Amino acid sequence: MAFYDSIKLEKGMYNLGFTKTLESIDPSESYEGTDLAGLDAYERQLKRFNIKVKGQNSDIVESFFKSTDSAVLFPEFVKRTVKQGMESATTLSSIVATVTNVESDDYRTIKSTTVDTAGNAVTETNELPKTTIQTKTNLVSMKKRGRIIASSYEALRHKRLDLLAVTLRQIGADIARAQLGDAVGVLVTGDETNNGAAAVDPLSATGINYGDLIELWASFDNYELNTILANTETMQTLLALSELKDAQAILNFKGVGQMVTPLGATLHRVDAVADNTIVGFDRSCSLEMVQVGDLVVDCDRLIDKQLERAAISSTVGFAKIFADAAKKMTYTKA
Repeated sequence: MAFYDSIKLEKGMYNLGFTKTLESIDPSESYEGTDLAGLDAYERQLKRFNIKVKGQNSDIVESFFKSTDSAVLFPEFVKRTVKQGMESATTLSSIVATVTNVESDDYRTIKSTTVDTAGNAVTETNELPKTTIQTKTNLVSMKKRGRIIASSYEALRHKRLDLLAVTLRQIGADIARAQLGDAVGVLVTGDETNNGAAAVDPLSATGINYGDLIELWASFDNYELNTILANTETMQTLLALSELKDAQAILNFKGVGQMVTPLGATLHRVDAVADNTIVGFDRSCSLEMVQVGDLVVDCDRLIDKQLERAAISSTVGFAKIFADAAKKMTYTKA
């Protein structure tokens, strides 16, 4: 095992994942009970080269390029910071039931069908009701989202890493919001013929009231309505309902930016949802998120200080798991 301060760093480590490769060479388990406990292999390399990436006293970008070894660390800094921005846009992680990582974009998910008599008791001589699980015929539609970093090394070399991180996290948040739009599209229209969200008619002739939310809730027979999505204008209408002005609900909204309705469903603002529409679903079984590999960063350009065309991208698709677990309600504006 190579000690962390004697490892030779090179571009090829990114082929199988930089941190994964580092951990295989320099396992974190070896540092239990030492001053370096709690740091992963990449963080130990930052310590090795005395590079501080956070806080008002963070180092400048040029600190990564004082040696050929330390320069190899820069793409991982970019990747981790962009991922922080993606994770900060928490709505996406709050609405998917499961995440599947694949190596190529040729991926088919599964679907299941259960006989109508599934709830019936059976006698000793009869077969149990059957649920059939099949592979869907259509491929999951994958979309690549990302950004090009258009800047020169000279423009960034003396900038604080904490300042650069603000922009990188915003890039990540933008990518996540675009992916959220893709997720909503699949949730509402489906990923194959006839598996879009079923429409539930509101009781109100115009506008929307609490009775309409109850109607949406009542339409879920075998699933739980635990998540509601709406765009900004519709959210304003919903938040104005007297039933949603409960003191505890307001406290939750002010504290974490999430509104829990009296029905027990969490309300999220998602501008990808159409006007005058609310989407309700059971987040535990509605959507599968499919990722092709990890976030991709143009390592060679970043290491060689060719930032003018450095690319950051993520390839993700979404699939419906149970079509009946999502429904939509469209109302006429008052």
